[in-house]
Amino acid sequence: MEIGDVVAQLLRTAVWTASRSSGPGGQHRDKASTRAELTLGPETLAGLDESIAARLVVALGLEDKPLRISVQDERSLSRNQEIAIERLTARVADALAPPAPPRRPTRPSRSKREARKTTKILRSDVKRLRRPPIDD
Repeated sequence: MEIGDVVAQLLRTAVWTASRSSGPGGQHRDKASTRAELTLGPETLAGLDESIAARLVVALGLEDKPLRISVQDERSLSRNQEIAIERLTARVADALAPPAPPRRPTRPSRSKREARKTTKILRSDVKRLRRPPIDD
């Protein structure tokens, strides 16, 4: 399944709420409900494949509590809903992405090891020259 299809399925069963935003905005902020909140629970995964649903439950933390995406960045409710959908799409894409390949340990090259030794020797010379002279 494509990520867009998964997100569309989630949005069909998701719960949208709107409330008043905080912050500056004057009378518009006081009268209009422009904060968009998208709530996803485990029941929203009903129409998906079992393997995809299991990965989403773990990645989105739906076994503990519902996922809430709240956006109040813009002054319009529709724009905040679009931003919430974008954030949900990014979370789903991260959850369904294949795992990163394991890291192969590497060793520094000979030139890097020699450069490191050279800088250590130079630094040691600088510190040695800063010492007070030895009175014998």
